[in-house]
Amino acid sequence: MNIAAMKSESLIAEFRSRFAGEPALFRAPARVNIIGEHTDYNDGYVLPTTTALYTSLLISKRFDRVLHVYSARFDSDVLIDLDDIKRGTDDQWCEYIKGVAHILQEEGHGLCGADMLVDTEIPLGSGLSSSASLETAVGLALLDCAGIEIDRAVLADICHRAEVEFVGVRCGIMDQYTISCNAAGHAFVLDCRSMGSESVPLFQEMELLIVDSGVSHQLQSGDYNSRRDECEQAVAILKTRLPELASLRDLSFPELQNVEDLLDDRLFRRCRHVVNEIARVQVAASALRSENVEQLGETINACHASLRDDYEVSCDELDTLVEIATNCEGVYGARMMGAGFGGCIVSLVATPHLEQAIQKIRAEYGRQSGQQPWTHVVRAAQAVHRVESGKPATQALRSGAP
Repeated sequence: MNIAAMKSESLIAEFRSRFAGEPALFRAPARVNIIGEHTDYNDGYVLPTTTALYTSLLISKRFDRVLHVYSARFDSDVLIDLDDIKRGTDDQWCEYIKGVAHILQEEGHGLCGADMLVDTEIPLGSGLSSSASLETAVGLALLDCAGIEIDRAVLADICHRAEVEFVGVRCGIMDQYTISCNAAGHAFVLDCRSMGSESVPLFQEMELLIVDSGVSHQLQSGDYNSRRDECEQAVAILKTRLPELASLRDLSFPELQNVEDLLDDRLFRRCRHVVNEIARVQVAASALRSENVEQLGETINACHASLRDDYEVSCDELDTLVEIATNCEGVYGARMMGAGFGGCIVSLVATPHLEQAIQKIRAEYGRQSGQQPWTHVVRAAQAVHRVESGKPATQALRSGAP
């Protein structure tokens, strides 16, 4: 029995000890964004994939209107009345579950009560989108339990709305869409305005290495939302001269330079990051298609410099990790990943040099920070799915994967 199967058996045993009924098992992977940070809520492009770190959710039907949810990670449970879902007063894991149930019902989906056990191996606050992984697992499980079928893109939209409207994080849709729709072994270019996507195979003999800085971010703290506010402020100012402007997606860099006089330095730098990052996604996607590893690495490096200097969402620990990684043999590029203010970096590493790079990064970061960083090699995983007898099934969803 492999490790994943052993983990599943342990969770099933835990479920049986707490609840009546036989559970169905659902898994939702983590999200890794190769490039395209803070572009999704600006109607831009992103280049994400998934990886084999999972939120696991076990569920069985109840015959009342209550969700009884136990979190193995926090050793905590909560009762949610489907007829009276109320927001909490602080940031807790259960808010994401309540949010998904609330939006599903707001959209007219008749949910039933359920017993649920949730666990995750995704580091919280790491920039790997543990929240969207939880949301999509909950959404699929609740729909399956009620016998409801919806399209995967609709599931992503519902989970995105749960995080924005209920939890209060004004994120873009990249995370929920990636975890709902990505194809195993691939990344995809997602147009966050049209929601069109193109699946792109990942390199052979190249690895994406995740390294955790040990600094956990909290998106609800306001830094993330403030960046979105700044982008909206800039668009409002620029519309005085460019009335047709709908978002920063509509600007090229030369066009931005032509209206630079309208913006203060801070807002100009925010715009410069977004406009150039949208262009970098296209360059990176082209590099993936042509297997141009040098170009992809250069683009990843440029992304980090922009996030650090123009968008100001990096931190000392992330910058240190990027510097260590880029000085390792076989590493073509490295950058902070996710919303920022902590979390992980992602490095592009030639497979023959992977283990050596991991050892050097762990040793040098340990020497400088006093802690050994967690590392993970990306394996582009299947989107959120139901697991039956060791085989994935997605009975509650029609295929909408790219």
